[in-house]
Amino acid sequence: MSKWKLVTEFTFDSAHYIKDYNGPCGRMHGHTYTVRLEATSSTLHASEHCPHPVMVADFKSLRWAKKDVTKGGLDHGILNDILPNNYETTAEMIAQYNYDETKKRIPEGVQLKVAVSETPNSWVEYEE
Repeated sequence: MSKWKLVTEFTFDSAHYIKDYNGPCGRMHGHTYTVRLEATSSTLHASEHCPHPVMVADFKSLRWAKKDVTKGGLDHGILNDILPNNYETTAEMIAQYNYDETKKRIPEGVQLKVAVSETPNSWVEYEE
């Protein structure tokens, strides 16, 4: 069976602190987060911007978090104020939040994997 794998990577800048963390990460600080998304499908789909079934998912839908916080993204926001209470602001939970929100924006049946990095040499991956 044929399969397509779409990969995109982007960055956004945000501040956060980890609640009740005993150390520097418990204080407000910022990161340039790198997000890598992999979307896989055996079927091509249309999108909000293209009526023809010619893509796994629209890049615009995958890169929503890159938008400014005032436009519904995560860029230049305080993650503790943006993420719902059931998400802490660790890299693990930021990856899960990106996954959950991205799944709402892409066609049903598309497999998704999200990787988030706060630093150049530390990553976390999340998929279901």
